[in-house]
Amino acid sequence: MTGEISKRSRGSIPTIIVFGVAALVTTVFLWILIDIIGHGAGQISWAFLTTEPENAGRRGGIGPILVSTMLILGVCMAVSVPIGIGTAVLLSEFTSEGWFASLVRRSLDVLAGVPSIVFGLFGNAFFCKTLGLGFSILSGGLTLACMVLPILIRSTEEGFRAVPRQYRLQAAALGFSRTTTLWELLLPAAVPGLMVGLVLGMGRAIAETAALIFTSGYVDRMPESIFDSGRALSIHIFDLSMNVSGGDNNAYASALVLLVMLLLINGIAAWIAEHWLHRRITGL
Repeated sequence: MTGEISKRSRGSIPTIIVFGVAALVTTVFLWILIDIIGHGAGQISWAFLTTEPENAGRRGGIGPILVSTMLILGVCMAVSVPIGIGTAVLLSEFTSEGWFASLVRRSLDVLAGVPSIVFGLFGNAFFCKTLGLGFSILSGGLTLACMVLPILIRSTEEGFRAVPRQYRLQAAALGFSRTTTLWELLLPAAVPGLMVGLVLGMGRAIAETAALIFTSGYVDRMPESIFDSGRALSIHIFDLSMNVSGGDNNAYASALVLLVMLLLINGIAAWIAEHWLHRRITGL
């Protein structure tokens, strides 16, 4: 009897540790969230979301900042999603084995761990100076695309590789072309992996600071095109909290807006994935 109790106690220790870690992470998240909401919710208004910053950001709003952030994110996703899906298809369906695929995967794993400041220096040297794009939204978006590609490619590839091999064999037996098999069968099955990569990539991109300081710039006016310099929301928060005395209230409000944007992006991505997958399965 004593031995059974001892075994049960040992078996419950990992469960206690897991729940303890989960509780700790949740507590830290709620603490940060409550702190940001408590300091920033009172500053949020329609005028704050639409007007331009004044007095170095101490007063006014974040209208141009939001526009610049969405443009940078749009450039990033427009470049990284096609390249990411195409590379994942290449690695999983055409060159799944061999030295080339292994080299690409190892390179992606290394790039995923490179600090963002290194990407910023690369973007400044290549996009801003070599290509002559200067400090611009386009330079910032392309730099962020380089950052999120490793995450997007690897997660999408794992989504494709998770599809059972029998699906491919049955599609070939039915006479489906490789393109039809990829579009009608494999891509819908890989949507969860693709969405994970998109959410993680957009989350990293929208919250990035170091890489954008060297590429998109500090300018807080309304951009007229992607070739103009623009201040991202993360840089605005950093500047208000570190360089502008008396800017803490607007920094908290901007941080709250950033959190809401992240939650909206995650929710929209999850809804699109579920809706699109349901339509592909039911044909409705």
